[in-house]
Amino acid sequence: MTATTDWQAQQYVLFENERTRPVRDLLAAVPATDVRIAVDLGCGPGNSTETLAAHARGAAISGLDSSADMIAAARRRLPQCQFDVGDIATWQAAGPYDLILANAVMQWVPDHERLFPSLVTKLAPGGNLAVQMPDNLDEPAHRLLREVAAHGPWAHRLAGVERTMRHGAAWYYGLLKPLCARVDVWRTVYHHPLAGGADAVIEWFKGSALRPFLAKLDAAEQSAFLQRYRDEIAAAYPALDDGTVLLPFPRLFIVATR
Repeated sequence: MTATTDWQAQQYVLFENERTRPVRDLLAAVPATDVRIAVDLGCGPGNSTETLAAHARGAAISGLDSSADMIAAARRRLPQCQFDVGDIATWQAAGPYDLILANAVMQWVPDHERLFPSLVTKLAPGGNLAVQMPDNLDEPAHRLLREVAAHGPWAHRLAGVERTMRHGAAWYYGLLKPLCARVDVWRTVYHHPLAGGADAVIEWFKGSALRPFLAKLDAAEQSAFLQRYRDEIAAAYPALDDGTVLLPFPRLFIVATR
Protein backbone atom coordinates (compact mmCIF):
# COMPACT_ATOMS: atom_id res chain seq x y z
CA MET A 1 0.00 0.00 0.00
CA THR A 2 1.06 3.58 -0.52
CA ALA A 3 1.41 6.01 2.35
CA THR A 4 -1.99 7.54 1.54
CA THR A 5 -3.73 4.21 1.93
CA ASP A 6 -1.70 2.91 4.85
CA TRP A 7 -3.60 1.27 7.68
CA GLN A 8 -2.69 3.55 10.56
CA ALA A 9 -1.74 1.53 13.63
CA GLN A 10 -2.77 4.25 16.08
CA GLN A 11 -6.33 4.34 14.71
CA TYR A 12 -6.62 0.57 14.56
CA VAL A 13 -5.70 0.00 18.20
CA LEU A 14 -8.28 2.47 19.55
CA PHE A 15 -10.47 -0.62 19.94
CA GLU A 16 -7.72 -3.15 20.53
CA ASN A 17 -9.57 -5.24 23.11
CA GLU A 18 -12.58 -5.63 20.84
CA ARG A 19 -10.45 -6.38 17.78
CA THR A 20 -8.31 -8.91 19.66
CA ARG A 21 -11.12 -10.95 21.17
CA PRO A 22 -11.94 -12.79 17.91
CA VAL A 23 -8.35 -13.94 17.44
CA ARG A 24 -8.29 -15.29 20.98
CA ASP A 25 -11.48 -17.22 20.21
CA LEU A 26 -10.00 -18.45 16.94
CA LEU A 27 -6.77 -19.73 18.48
CA ALA A 28 -8.69 -21.39 21.31
CA ALA A 29 -10.31 -23.61 18.67
CA VAL A 30 -7.02 -24.72 17.07
CA PRO A 31 -6.26 -28.37 17.94
CA ALA A 32 -3.55 -28.75 20.56
CA THR A 33 -0.32 -29.50 18.70
CA ASP A 34 3.38 -28.75 19.04
CA VAL A 35 3.87 -25.42 17.24
CA ARG A 36 7.50 -24.76 16.38
CA ILE A 37 7.10 -22.37 13.43
CA ALA A 38 4.13 -20.00 13.01
CA VAL A 39 3.29 -16.95 10.92
CA ASP A 40 0.73 -14.18 11.34
CA LEU A 41 -0.48 -12.99 7.91
CA GLY A 42 -1.91 -9.48 8.03
CA CYS A 43 -0.36 -9.02 11.46
CA GLY A 44 -1.34 -5.35 11.76
CA PRO A 45 0.26 -3.60 14.75
CA GLY A 46 1.10 -6.93 16.42
CA ASN A 47 -1.89 -7.46 18.70
CA SER A 48 -2.81 -10.71 16.92
CA THR A 49 0.86 -11.75 16.84
CA GLU A 50 1.09 -11.21 20.58
CA THR A 51 -1.91 -13.49 21.04
CA LEU A 52 -0.30 -16.04 18.72
CA ALA A 53 2.93 -15.92 20.75
CA ALA A 54 0.99 -16.60 23.96
CA HIS A 55 -0.74 -19.54 22.26
CA ALA A 56 2.45 -21.03 20.80
CA ARG A 57 5.03 -20.38 23.50
CA GLY A 58 8.57 -21.01 22.36
CA ALA A 59 7.70 -21.05 18.66
CA ALA A 60 9.58 -19.08 16.03
CA ILE A 61 6.99 -16.51 14.97
CA SER A 62 6.98 -14.13 12.04
CA GLY A 63 4.47 -11.58 10.76
CA LEU A 64 3.57 -10.11 7.40
CA ASP A 65 1.56 -6.98 6.55
CA SER A 66 1.26 -4.71 3.52
CA SER A 67 1.41 -1.57 5.68
CA ALA A 68 4.82 -0.22 6.68
CA ASP A 69 3.12 1.73 9.49
CA MET A 70 1.63 -1.45 10.93
CA ILE A 71 4.92 -3.35 10.62
CA ALA A 72 6.79 -0.56 12.43
CA ALA A 73 4.27 -0.75 15.28
CA ALA A 74 4.52 -4.55 15.41
CA ARG A 75 8.33 -4.42 15.56
CA ARG A 76 8.19 -2.00 18.50
CA ARG A 77 5.69 -4.19 20.26
CA LEU A 78 7.38 -7.56 19.69
CA PRO A 79 11.08 -7.05 18.88
CA GLN A 80 11.70 -10.77 19.35
CA CYS A 81 9.59 -11.63 16.28
CA GLN A 82 10.44 -11.22 12.59
CA PHE A 83 8.14 -8.80 10.76
CA ASP A 84 8.18 -7.98 7.06
CA VAL A 85 6.24 -5.76 4.70
CA GLY A 86 4.64 -7.89 2.00
CA ASP A 87 1.55 -8.90 0.08
CA ILE A 88 -0.30 -12.05 1.16
CA ALA A 89 -1.44 -12.64 -2.42
CA THR A 90 2.16 -13.05 -3.60
CA TRP A 91 3.72 -14.42 -0.41
CA GLN A 92 6.26 -17.05 -1.43
CA ALA A 93 7.60 -18.50 1.84
CA ALA A 94 7.72 -22.27 1.47
CA GLY A 95 7.29 -23.27 5.10
CA PRO A 96 6.41 -25.75 6.35
CA TYR A 97 4.50 -23.98 9.12
CA ASP A 98 2.83 -25.62 12.07
CA LEU A 99 0.35 -22.76 12.28
CA ILE A 100 -0.66 -20.07 9.77
CA LEU A 101 -2.83 -17.36 11.29
CA ALA A 102 -4.81 -14.84 9.23
CA ASN A 103 -6.96 -12.66 11.45
CA ALA A 104 -9.30 -10.06 9.90
CA VAL A 105 -7.28 -9.70 6.71
CA MET A 106 -8.39 -12.19 4.08
CA GLN A 107 -11.45 -10.10 3.26
CA TRP A 108 -9.02 -7.68 1.57
CA VAL A 109 -7.18 -10.35 -0.43
CA PRO A 110 -8.61 -11.64 -3.75
CA ASP A 111 -8.78 -15.11 -5.32
CA HIS A 112 -9.52 -17.29 -2.29
CA GLU A 113 -10.10 -20.27 -4.57
CA ARG A 114 -6.37 -20.23 -5.34
CA LEU A 115 -4.99 -18.64 -2.17
CA PHE A 116 -6.46 -20.91 0.51
CA PRO A 117 -5.26 -24.20 -1.07
CA SER A 118 -1.88 -22.57 -1.59
CA LEU A 119 -1.66 -21.76 2.12
CA VAL A 120 -2.56 -25.36 3.00
CA THR A 121 0.45 -26.56 0.99
CA LYS A 122 2.68 -24.46 3.26
CA LEU A 123 1.51 -26.36 6.35
CA ALA A 124 3.44 -29.21 7.92
CA PRO A 125 1.48 -32.47 8.28
CA GLY A 126 -0.94 -31.89 11.15
CA GLY A 127 -0.44 -28.14 10.86
CA ASN A 128 -3.33 -25.69 11.02
CA LEU A 129 -4.60 -22.78 8.96
CA ALA A 130 -6.61 -20.46 11.24
CA VAL A 131 -8.63 -17.70 9.58
CA GLN A 132 -11.09 -15.10 10.86
CA MET A 133 -12.86 -12.69 8.53
CA PRO A 134 -15.51 -10.04 9.09
CA ASP A 135 -18.78 -11.21 7.55
CA ASN A 136 -20.62 -7.91 7.84
CA LEU A 137 -21.24 -6.64 4.31
CA ASP A 138 -25.00 -6.89 4.89
CA GLU A 139 -24.82 -4.88 8.12
CA PRO A 140 -26.17 -1.30 8.11
CA ALA A 141 -22.67 0.17 8.55
CA HIS A 142 -21.52 -1.27 5.23
CA ARG A 143 -24.81 -0.77 3.38
CA LEU A 144 -24.83 2.89 4.40
CA LEU A 145 -21.17 3.28 3.47
CA ARG A 146 -21.95 2.06 -0.04
CA GLU A 147 -24.93 4.39 -0.29
CA VAL A 148 -23.04 7.48 0.86
CA ALA A 149 -20.22 6.67 -1.54
CA ALA A 150 -22.60 6.23 -4.47
CA HIS A 151 -24.74 9.34 -3.93
CA GLY A 152 -22.32 12.20 -3.48
CA PRO A 153 -20.04 14.40 -5.60
CA TRP A 154 -17.32 11.79 -5.03
CA ALA A 155 -19.31 8.90 -6.55
CA HIS A 156 -17.17 8.47 -9.67
CA ARG A 157 -13.95 8.27 -7.65
CA LEU A 158 -15.35 5.87 -5.06
CA ALA A 159 -16.94 3.44 -7.51
CA GLY A 160 -15.62 -0.05 -6.84
CA VAL A 161 -13.83 0.84 -3.59
CA GLU A 162 -16.17 -1.15 -1.34
CA ARG A 163 -15.05 -4.75 -0.94
CA THR A 164 -17.60 -7.17 -2.39
CA MET A 165 -15.73 -10.51 -2.48
CA ARG A 166 -17.55 -12.84 -0.15
CA HIS A 167 -18.10 -16.57 0.32
CA GLY A 168 -20.08 -18.48 2.92
CA ALA A 169 -19.14 -21.25 5.33
CA ALA A 170 -20.20 -24.04 2.95
CA TRP A 171 -18.00 -22.66 0.17
CA TYR A 172 -14.87 -22.66 2.35
CA TYR A 173 -15.66 -26.09 3.75
CA GLY A 174 -16.07 -27.50 0.25
CA LEU A 175 -12.84 -25.87 -0.92
CA LEU A 176 -10.69 -27.06 1.98
CA LYS A 177 -12.10 -30.44 3.00
CA PRO A 178 -10.58 -32.41 0.08
CA LEU A 179 -7.17 -31.00 1.05
CA CYS A 180 -7.38 -31.33 4.83
CA ALA A 181 -7.89 -33.96 7.50
CA ARG A 182 -10.28 -31.67 9.38
CA VAL A 183 -12.13 -28.43 8.65
CA ASP A 184 -14.01 -26.50 11.33
CA VAL A 185 -16.10 -23.52 10.17
CA TRP A 186 -18.38 -21.33 12.29
CA ARG A 187 -19.90 -17.86 12.45
CA THR A 188 -20.18 -15.62 15.50
CA VAL A 189 -21.92 -12.27 15.93
CA TYR A 190 -20.15 -10.06 18.47
CA HIS A 191 -21.93 -7.11 20.00
CA HIS A 192 -19.21 -4.60 20.79
CA PRO A 193 -20.22 -1.91 23.33
CA LEU A 194 -18.86 1.41 22.07
CA ALA A 195 -19.05 4.43 24.35
CA GLY A 196 -19.74 7.63 22.45
CA GLY A 197 -22.66 6.84 20.18
CA ALA A 198 -22.37 7.34 16.43
CA ASP A 199 -18.97 9.03 16.78
CA ALA A 200 -17.55 5.86 18.29
CA VAL A 201 -18.90 3.79 15.41
CA ILE A 202 -17.21 6.18 12.98
CA GLU A 203 -13.93 5.89 14.86
CA TRP A 204 -14.19 2.08 14.72
CA PHE A 205 -14.58 2.03 10.95
CA LYS A 206 -11.91 4.68 10.40
CA GLY A 207 -9.49 1.90 11.38
CA SER A 208 -10.81 -0.48 8.73
CA ALA A 209 -13.65 -0.13 6.20
CA LEU A 210 -13.59 3.67 5.86
CA ARG A 211 -9.90 4.00 5.07
CA PRO A 212 -9.97 3.08 1.35
CA PHE A 213 -12.78 5.60 0.82
CA LEU A 214 -11.15 8.44 2.74
CA ALA A 215 -7.85 7.85 0.97
CA LYS A 216 -9.42 8.96 -2.33
CA LEU A 217 -10.84 12.22 -0.96
CA ASP A 218 -9.25 15.54 -0.04
CA ALA A 219 -9.61 16.99 3.44
CA ALA A 220 -12.81 18.94 2.73
CA GLU A 221 -14.42 15.97 1.01
CA GLN A 222 -13.43 13.68 3.86
CA SER A 223 -15.17 15.98 6.33
CA ALA A 224 -18.34 16.12 4.22
CA PHE A 225 -18.31 12.37 3.62
CA LEU A 226 -17.87 11.57 7.31
CA GLN A 227 -20.62 13.98 8.36
CA ARG A 228 -23.08 12.43 5.93
CA TYR A 229 -22.07 8.93 6.98
CA ARG A 230 -22.31 9.87 10.67
CA ASP A 231 -25.86 11.12 10.25
CA GLU A 232 -26.85 7.81 8.69
CA ILE A 233 -25.04 5.80 11.37
CA ALA A 234 -26.75 7.74 14.17
CA ALA A 235 -30.14 6.74 12.78
CA ALA A 236 -29.16 3.10 12.17
CA TYR A 237 -27.42 2.54 15.53
CA PRO A 238 -29.35 4.41 18.22
CA ALA A 239 -27.49 4.79 21.48
CA LEU A 240 -28.68 3.18 24.69
CA ASP A 241 -29.65 5.32 27.68
CA ASP A 242 -26.06 5.52 28.86
CA GLY A 243 -24.80 6.63 25.44
CA THR A 244 -23.35 3.25 24.50
CA VAL A 245 -23.90 1.76 21.06
CA LEU A 246 -23.91 -2.03 20.74
CA LEU A 247 -22.24 -2.62 17.37
CA PRO A 248 -23.23 -6.03 15.93
CA PHE A 249 -20.27 -7.53 14.11
CA PRO A 250 -20.59 -10.96 12.41
CA ARG A 251 -17.36 -12.86 11.82
CA LEU A 252 -16.57 -16.09 9.97
CA PHE A 253 -14.01 -18.51 11.45
CA ILE A 254 -12.11 -21.35 9.77
CA VAL A 255 -9.64 -23.84 11.25
CA ALA A 256 -8.29 -26.29 8.66
CA THR A 257 -5.90 -29.08 9.67
CA ARG A 258 -3.65 -30.61 7.04
